[in-house]
Amino acid sequence: MPRRPRERGLGGEQVEGRQAVRELLVAGRRRVREVLIAADVEDLRSLQDLADLAMAEGVPVREISRRRLAAEARTEAPQGVIARAAPLAEVDLDELAVPTAGRAPFLVAVDGVTDPGNLGALLRSAECAGATGVVLPRHRAVHITPMVTKAAAGAVEHLPMTLVGGLPAAILRLRELGVWVLGLDAAGDRPLFELPIRDEPVCLVLGAEGAGLSRLVRQRCDLVVSIPLLGNLASLNVAAAGTLACYEVARRRLATG
Repeated sequence: MPRRPRERGLGGEQVEGRQAVRELLVAGRRRVREVLIAADVEDLRSLQDLADLAMAEGVPVREISRRRLAAEARTEAPQGVIARAAPLAEVDLDELAVPTAGRAPFLVAVDGVTDPGNLGALLRSAECAGATGVVLPRHRAVHITPMVTKAAAGAVEHLPMTLVGGLPAAILRLRELGVWVLGLDAAGDRPLFELPIRDEPVCLVLGAEGAGLSRLVRQRCDLVVSIPLLGNLASLNVAAAGTLACYEVARRRLATG
């Protein structure tokens, strides 16, 4: 089947926050059009470091007032810096199923996550745990907004991502490509800490806040697991649950050397 051309990127054109902007500049994976720096903030040293880094990369730097920067911002705390860049490039789903630098694919898919803070925190944890790619639904889910890039603290610069029209169909395709699909849901078939995996290709599927995995997504997974809850609360949020699951996959991979 011929691949359809990509009509647009994932978003991510406006990056806010010092760590997110630093990773944008250091990664060098997309063109940065300009960096805006607040000229009247207390901690100028770290902002000057960012300005020096941008200028060393040939990126225009503009100093503006803190009030003007706040008006340009799309998050509540841009930390005195905003960068404007080309959108993140979307990759093909099939490409995510290919080993990277000798490592079997470790993918994270989200099923209807709508909170940008949760998605950003999840992307940060996934990248730190060694995930090699992310699958996002094209509809009824948050994409890469300024709030997501800030919460991700630069992880979006290092994680290949794709948007899919339907997650159930994407799961079937990944299984055809030899990827073992693991769902995480409160009504899982076994505990997360009893995963029957080692270092094989895997895709971890995380459900929406509150609703969990949709019925069809759950049916398409090879296995659905749950996190044991020992306190009085009934659930973890998706970012916290995803962090635990990502590191359980990472732990098992480290154990195999």
